[in-house]
Amino acid sequence: MKAFSMKSSVFLLAILVLTYTLHIEAQQCNPSGGIRGTNPPPGQCNQENDSDCCKDGENYTTYNCSPPVSRSTKATLTLNSFQKGGDGGAESACDEQYHSDDTPVVALSTGWYSNRKRCMKYINIHGNGKSVEAMVVDECDSRRGCDSEHGYRPPCRNNIVDASKAVWEALGVTGSDKGEIDIFWSDA
Repeated sequence: MKAFSMKSSVFLLAILVLTYTLHIEAQQCNPSGGIRGTNPPPGQCNQENDSDCCKDGENYTTYNCSPPVSRSTKATLTLNSFQKGGDGGAESACDEQYHSDDTPVVALSTGWYSNRKRCMKYINIHGNGKSVEAMVVDECDSRRGCDSEHGYRPPCRNNIVDASKAVWEALGVTGSDKGEIDIFWSDA
């Protein structure tokens, strides 16, 4: 009887470990493919806010998903201009309008954008010891890039909250410190 319960315990433990491992793997967001870059036509890639431009022959990873959203989702905050003529390119996808850099707005990576489900909704962003609420107005496309529609910039990584200058300032990050910082965000 003792041997049976020991075997049962080991079997049960193995099942639990396997279930946990499969659950963790299901939550991961693996690359969905890639894009080969081409150099943009002269003057077609706006490098405001130190934006990257696609490079000829370079491979860029694409994603159809983002990490799971929780009450405290880890992300990378990047800087973007949503104004006309800014490095954000075209009008925002949610409302087909430009937005002032003085307004706290963001674009989310494709998976978090969730096929427009977060459009015009607010998220809470926590970083640098401060918090700010910002409205989702656009997608930071993780599936496509290196073309005119995307300002000849590479596809977005799958963990990006691309934010206006107002978001950065509300978090107390100014000047040369802007670029990328680790943050946490949640739905408001």
